[in-house]
Amino acid sequence: MDDRSHVSDAEENATSTSGGPIASTAKSELATRVGDNLRRHRARTGLSLEKLATLSGVSRGMIGRIELGRSVPTVTVLSRLAEALGAPLASLMDVGARPATRVLRRSRSVTVRSSDGKFVIRPLSGHQVGVEFFELAIARGHFEEGEARGFGTTAHLVVTQGIIAVTVAGEQAVTLAGGDSLGFPADRAHGYRNVGDDDGVLYLTMLPSSMVS
Repeated sequence: MDDRSHVSDAEENATSTSGGPIASTAKSELATRVGDNLRRHRARTGLSLEKLATLSGVSRGMIGRIELGRSVPTVTVLSRLAEALGAPLASLMDVGARPATRVLRRSRSVTVRSSDGKFVIRPLSGHQVGVEFFELAIARGHFEEGEARGFGTTAHLVVTQGIIAVTVAGEQAVTLAGGDSLGFPADRAHGYRNVGDDDGVLYLTMLPSSMVS
């Protein structure tokens, strides 16, 4: 049995929203999209609701509500489900097949918010297996704990706005300003704190162990 701690009720019950002009309908669209993708990935792996709940630490009832499009999970819940399914986090939010070239307009981007909107994540890499690419926005003074990824996963980030202190288990905290970058083992506990006077923006890539030489 997986020894992963279970997601708290507050994390499970929190919902996520989308920014931009389509905000009024984005939440419903996102719920349907995430539900369809989660159901597809679960069918691919052959996992029952009970087994996925055990592996992810997310309750069976919550998984069922997500699959039915009745709930939009937080970043933490999405990360745990993606990890248990062996799928990229962005694949749970993707709209499906796309042309060879892909334009992602900010105005129509799907974003997931947590911590009362103080932390916002926007997937940029689509549904392909491999490297995951995200834009992260973090409010002034906020600390966000990152979800530890699978063994051997490596992260690379660059700060484009603000001053961000990055903590990684077993390492000294590192403070990064605009233009600074950092690579770190994403399979360890880690977190981001905005220590500057302005909201922060950073770009993050996640590389699975299969792509790390």
